[in-house]
Amino acid sequence: MGEKRRSAVRLTARGAVALALVSTLAGYVLAALLGIQYIVGAAFVLSSLLGVLMVNRRELLSLVVTPPLVFFCATLFVELGRAFGSVSIVQSLALGLYTSLTSGAPWLFAGSAVVLGVAWRRGLRDNVRDLREELKAGAEAPRPRQTFVPEPEGYFEPKVYGTPRGDD
Repeated sequence: MGEKRRSAVRLTARGAVALALVSTLAGYVLAALLGIQYIVGAAFVLSSLLGVLMVNRRELLSLVVTPPLVFFCATLFVELGRAFGSVSIVQSLALGLYTSLTSGAPWLFAGSAVVLGVAWRRGLRDNVRDLREELKAGAEAPRPRQTFVPEPEGYFEPKVYGTPRGDD
């Protein structure tokens, strides 16, 4: 009865990045429609938090480095769309990127800090330790070849693919 139930849906790192990218783009659309600019940052921070909470623990290291790239790509996409209607595309793009990125910087830092903090609590330290040991072992002696274990395709990793891994 006192058992804590975990979510059955787990995301891969690609899925969490896709979630943050699509949510940030949706935030830009809502901000343009409603005229409320902070929706972009709020969508970015909330989707980053949701992604880091739902990603598999073994993929935390891959995820913590992506929030700045996701925010930049979403902003670049939006500003490219805005620049195509202007006389000078390059000048409009540069000015739009500068304006959007500087106004979004606090949200970017908040989203990155949230992802790093939650990932640290979920076991990022263990991922870094494992990577160091793997790199150290690789430098000292060749490792025996491991059997190929295919990863599931797509963004979600359902429990259908055999026994669930113990690192969730």
